[in-house]
Amino acid sequence: MCLAVPMKVTAIKGNTATAEFGTVMREVNIELLEDVRKGDYIIVHAGVAIEKLDEDEAERMLELLGTLEK
Repeated sequence: MCLAVPMKVTAIKGNTATAEFGTVMREVNIELLEDVRKGDYIIVHAGVAIEKLDEDEAERMLELLGTLEK
């Protein structure tokens, strides 16, 4: 089973972004989205950014995911 997770963009080079989820850093394909910038939050599924999120929504999702660890 695959899970789409919110990640924060830390760098962009062409159609690839470096994004972080906690301490995990991944290279992500961003060509399906328009106007992705450093600092944006994106939903990533199987290495592809599928949606942009506003910061408040991303923080709520990250908090909820954090409760699953406990």
